[in-house]
Amino acid sequence: MSHLQTTQDILERLIAYPTVSTDSNLELIDYCATYLEGLGARVQIFKNAAGTKSNLFATLGPEGDGGIVLSGHSDVVPAEESGWLSDPFRLREDGGLLYGRGTCDMKGFIAATLALAPVYARLPLRRPLHFSFTHDEETGCLGAQDLVAELRRQGLKPAVAIIGEPTELRIIEGHKGCCEYSTHFKGLEGHGSQPDLGVSAVEYATRYVARLLELREDLKQRSPEGSRFDPPWSSLQIGRIEGGVAHNVIAGDCRVDWETRPVVAADLTFVKQAIQDYCDTMLLPAMRAVHPEADIHTEVIGEVAGLEPMADNEALRLVQELTGANSADLVAFGTEAGLFQSLGMSAVVCGPGSIQQAHKANEFVSLDQLQRCLTMLEGLQSKLV
Repeated sequence: MSHLQTTQDILERLIAYPTVSTDSNLELIDYCATYLEGLGARVQIFKNAAGTKSNLFATLGPEGDGGIVLSGHSDVVPAEESGWLSDPFRLREDGGLLYGRGTCDMKGFIAATLALAPVYARLPLRRPLHFSFTHDEETGCLGAQDLVAELRRQGLKPAVAIIGEPTELRIIEGHKGCCEYSTHFKGLEGHGSQPDLGVSAVEYATRYVARLLELREDLKQRSPEGSRFDPPWSSLQIGRIEGGVAHNVIAGDCRVDWETRPVVAADLTFVKQAIQDYCDTMLLPAMRAVHPEADIHTEVIGEVAGLEPMADNEALRLVQELTGANSADLVAFGTEAGLFQSLGMSAVVCGPGSIQQAHKANEFVSLDQLQRCLTMLEGLQSKLV
């Protein structure tokens, strides 16, 4: 049986697991674990705090650092869009295209790595080969954050990560981070005729937003020289402000939803420190002078680390050799790659399918893209022995 047919068969199994981010991925991870254990891999499974989801980290070859990680996320977005021509969780082939939720984002890559796993298992590997399959990438890379923390705790230091998000096998060496927050303001309600006797959460929220917009302008001045991103600086925007109950009532509560997309991690630190200093030195003292229990609390919705282009990037050199490409690009969407980079690894994003097909009805990956991915992964053999 060809590797392409094996990949298609495995992908059919993976698509049948409806691993929407709101639901469990345990059955899919159990399937992958059993498959890899049967090949002699050392498999570790790490469940989330609720025990409803898990990450898998499996290793072929020797113990130790310096390994290569093949990484994919197991979760998918809901398949609730209108226009599906078939069951989203049943693989359908038509005209060389494989349809189903997660085919390109990103179970196609996972299936390809599993199809090649028996080949790798037969090799006298000189460096470790790791398979990393995570949960909850679509809701903030929550699984990868836990996995990276666990690898750090174990002191394990792989050298290279290849994240198989759908890039049409283009090599991606960088993307911005995506950090989302909800800041909650607790004031003191009162009659609108006596605003000085209350603490308007809405008014303090608007002052907070004004400070964020000042920081947005500061970020433009911090743009790294030669930045290839569009825009070249770290962005910041306000998504929603919600608070108050009526025209004549001092608002007791307000919420501000905002996000920043940092080009470099230092910009995120700059924004968080600056806005916290503003709260501590300006807003909170004024609020608590009237109402000691007034408060400002920021809820972290998600912090997806960016992937910063590196001058010395083993992962980039490796995948260029495997694909024959001589360039690398940047993308707007986020991935788990930056989290692996935070461990000191080199990382690139490269996988089958197009991001243009992700999160849409009739999501698909082509057999041609899967074959090109398999060719890349087949070439990895000579780098492992």
